[in-house]
Amino acid sequence: MIHVVLYEPEIPGNTGNIIRTCMATCSKLHLIEPLGFLLDEKHLRRAGMDYIKETDIEIHPNWEDFVNKNPADHYYCMTRYGKKAPSEFDFTKEQGDIYLILGKESTGIDKHILKQHMDTCMRLPMKADARSLNLSNCAAIVVYEVLRQLDYPNLSRTEQLKGPDFLENYPDE
Repeated sequence: MIHVVLYEPEIPGNTGNIIRTCMATCSKLHLIEPLGFLLDEKHLRRAGMDYIKETDIEIHPNWEDFVNKNPADHYYCMTRYGKKAPSEFDFTKEQGDIYLILGKESTGIDKHILKQHMDTCMRLPMKADARSLNLSNCAAIVVYEVLRQLDYPNLSRTEQLKGPDFLENYPDE
């Protein structure tokens, strides 16, 4: 299972978008407090739509609580200080769950946590004078890189709501 871990997220819209990504990819979302918003906030509901009800979300009062409840050999940290792209990690070799940690929008993941996981810190390649990308975009990119490597387990490759042949059967003008 893929776990998306948001370390002290600050912007409800980003978290709402990540809720949608987690629901669509069967990923579990962990929120590490303090949060910069209330979970019932209007902006979170709008971005997360009804997906919040269908998403496995666990809230942790702090990093220590998260680690105690989710021991893992590797935590993969998305940070501007990472030296490898997500595609440089081989997620197919992971024996257990995969934990993708993303930090708060203003300062990222606590630097003490990053130093403990330097070998699994990753950065999305971008032009040199760009500091970062939007948090929810980063989450989606790295989740889909893991899924790509695992060949999209348990995910549909065709449109199911309108049917896989919807476009073929769409009337011509």
